[in-house]
Amino acid sequence: MRVKRGVTSHKRHKKIRKETKGFSHANRVSVRRGKQAVTKSLQYATRDRKNRKRTFRQLWNARINAGARLHGTTYSQLISSLKKKSIVLDRKILADLAVNEPKAFAAIIKAAQK
Repeated sequence: MRVKRGVTSHKRHKKIRKETKGFSHANRVSVRRGKQAVTKSLQYATRDRKNRKRTFRQLWNARINAGARLHGTTYSQLISSLKKKSIVLDRKILADLAVNEPKAFAAIIKAAQK
């Protein structure tokens, strides 16, 4: 008895159509183009997750540097003195303190420079 494969194909096509929701017309309707578009979109997603980390770190460094310069030091000097004093704060927290809690940031700089 022969095996008809319509159910399997439809299931696979349905899966691709579900993944291409929101794509442009050809990529959404055509299964072949949809497959290519999904593959490419996953590549972009991986790349952009890395880029997001990179750009946020740049932003945090710029904010820390701006806050440090208000207190007469530079970013590199501040980070170096924090490491020497074994004060463990990541850049995200330091940047948040520099923007939202200037008094706390000033206290950290003072503690690092002692």
